[in-house]
Formats: sequence, structure tokens, C-alpha cells
Amino acid sequence: MLPVRGGDGRKLTVWGIRTTWSTVGDGEFFCPACGGDRNYRKRTGRRRFTVLGVPLLPRGSAGPVVECQGCRERFATEVLDHLTTTRFTAMLRDAVHTVALAVLAAGGTGSRGALEVAVSAVRDAGFQDCTEEQLESLVEALSTDEGRLGLYGVPEYCGAALSIELHEALEPLAPHLAGPGRESVLLQGARIALADGPYLPAEREVLSTVGAALRIDADEVARLLSAVRAP
Repeated sequence: MLPVRGGDGRKLTVWGIRTTWSTVGDGEFFCPACGGDRNYRKRTGRRRFTVLGVPLLPRGSAGPVVECQGCRERFATEVLDHLTTTRFTAMLRDAVHTVALAVLAAGGTGSRGALEVAVSAVRDAGFQDCTEEQLESLVEALSTDEGRLGLYGVPEYCGAALSIELHEALEPLAPHLAGPGRESVLLQGARIALADGPYLPAEREVLSTVGAALRIDADEVARLLSAVRAP
């Protein structure tokens, strides 16, 4: 914009470009500037050439942008790819719960030690009211579900449906976890498996599927499983 001074010394804008913003959507996102979950407005703009504040000629469009309703900062729409803290916590909680159930189903629930370690992992992930009885009941329900029964009794151990369930719980989370975070989820499953003795073939198969879903290289999965110690 081109400013000039009026007779009273104040700056007046003779001509410039003004952007008029319109809201086309809203929601909740993780604001990089605020460092937390905030409401946002998705906005598009129209640029116009102005003379003495009067819009005259169109000068194209602007955006879309994401505007934080807290700090009013604007960001590219890619910022919405970042999980909110609430969503990330829920996905991590569900992932740990799914891994715990899969490992218990592969190794059985006869060991109280395995159940105790599983309950501890699930509680730490966010299911504070989880109990051994609840996990045991869920595993039993899985074992009697005709749609899943073959998954834990066939030589391959980790059938298509179980593999799909693990991938559905873990794959969306993997891009949002750093390497140590992905390894932590795998190692939690490994400690459950080791709580009642050495890995069973079924447990190794399930943990290999967990590693693949978390985008951990197969050789690295094998190394981690060999290095982890029983709780």
C-alpha cells in the first residue's frame, strides 16, 4: 500500500491491495503457535486493488488458510494433518489396548503375570479402569467369536482378520510417532509375551505383525524382541 500524510500529519493510504476473508469451514486442530488444541476457521480470501480504501479491481484469490481462533495466526492447510492432542491420545490408547489383547490371545491368559503386565500397559495408555478380569473376558470373547476363531488356532497364528485389526489400529498412528515411540508400543507387547516365559511362536507372529504395522523394519523387530527383558 502507498501511504501519504494528510494535512493533520496522519498517514492516509492512497492505494493498495486488500484481502477480504470468508469462512468456509471450522473445527479443532493442534495450533503450532499456541502449542495445544484450539478451534480453527478455514478461510479463503479475495484480493482487490483499492484506491482510498475503495475496492476497485479484483486481484485474484488467497488461501485457503487455517486461522486459529485463539492466537489468530494463519497457517497452510497442511497443519490439519497434525493430530490434535486429544485424538493422538485416544489413538495411542486404542493401539496399546489392541496389541495387549492380540498378544494375550496368542499366548493365552492362564498366566497371571501376563495379565498383570497387560493391565499395567493398558492403564498407562489411558484406560485407567482396566482390570485383569476385563482383559480376560475380552480375550475369551475373541476366542469364541466364529469370525476370529481360526486366527489363534491355525499354524500361521496371525490370520487375515487379526492382521487387519492390528494394521487398522497401528498404521494411522505410526506416522505421528517418532522411532522410540513406535518401538515402545512393540516392546510393551513383547513384555506381555515374556511375562509367562519365552516367546511362543504365536506371540512372535503377532509381534512381527505389530512391528510391520508400525513401520519398523523386520530385522529391527527381531533385534528388539531379542533384546527386551522380561518384566
